[in-house]
Amino acid sequence: MSDRPQPDFVTGNVELATRTTLALPGRAALYAEITAAAQLAQLAGSGGPRRFVLGGGSNLVLSGDFDGLLLHMAIAGRQLVAEDDDAWYVRAGAGENWHQLVGWTLAQGWPGLENLALIPGTVGAAPIQNIGAYGLEIADRLLSLEACDMQSGKMLHFDRAACRFAYRDSVFKQQSWHLDGSRVITHVTLRLPKAWQPLTSYPDLAAEFDQQQITHPNARQIAAAVIQVRRRKLPDPAVLPNAGSFFHNPLVDTETGERLARRFPGLPRYPQGDGRVKLAAGWLIEQCGWKGRNLGRVGMYEKQALVLVNRGGASGTEVIALATAVQTDVRARFGIELTPEPVFL
Repeated sequence: MSDRPQPDFVTGNVELATRTTLALPGRAALYAEITAAAQLAQLAGSGGPRRFVLGGGSNLVLSGDFDGLLLHMAIAGRQLVAEDDDAWYVRAGAGENWHQLVGWTLAQGWPGLENLALIPGTVGAAPIQNIGAYGLEIADRLLSLEACDMQSGKMLHFDRAACRFAYRDSVFKQQSWHLDGSRVITHVTLRLPKAWQPLTSYPDLAAEFDQQQITHPNARQIAAAVIQVRRRKLPDPAVLPNAGSFFHNPLVDTETGERLARRFPGLPRYPQGDGRVKLAAGWLIEQCGWKGRNLGRVGMYEKQALVLVNRGGASGTEVIALATAVQTDVRARFGIELTPEPVFL
């Protein structure tokens, strides 16, 4: 580690288990809570310790101690920065809680994010993963974002095209900027169109509205339905530590999807606009007998096979062992490679 002097807001030997939703043991050699972009400029430059950017800790697997500088993003603030005939434009700090931002926009009468309700994590992390649920991705609503270049300390501007969004992917993942902390998102600006259209085609949402006898749900009713569905399927990390959906839903070509459907008639398939087909990772995992099954102190959740949970006192090594076992079984039965969603540190 470099002997370069650190600003006074950098502390040492900080415990991380309580800062991640999987609650795995690990410590950071150096830790900085970032509440303003100016702090990042102070830390910029080469020759220092390696960096890692932490948001809400909901998409992270700690496999031990981190010997570098952990930047915990806590930049707050949310405001309507512009409005025209077509849309509302909302700017939020990277440290804002994503779900709280969704709720705030709906309370202001600005629909458009309701399908992304109750997704854990922070605003700054959302574009990195291109979070999505129930037919909507943040890529559909993002106008631009601001990020600090940690070499020069200068602020960079990324429009939607520059983010190079794909399924659960962005330029921040493609270039591994989220892993080496070389570009750190500070603010995100969202475009919420006034020509709002409800997205309710997913079976879980449709079933929820059928049960409630709602035929034309508004944005707040959609958000409420999304929250109900997610709470039924996903455990509260405060009660049962987890990182949400642990594997990406795999994308395959049409021919592969049809071949698998012939072999496994119940296989859920979701055609994509680019000609590929999205498969349900949770269904694949469940068919391999992993739903509700444990391996040591970790297991796949009994209500949703896609969620890996810490039953108590687990280590990162145990998480990796279970993930590998699930991948092996799915590969053997379906010939499909599952890719984990969380970052491994």
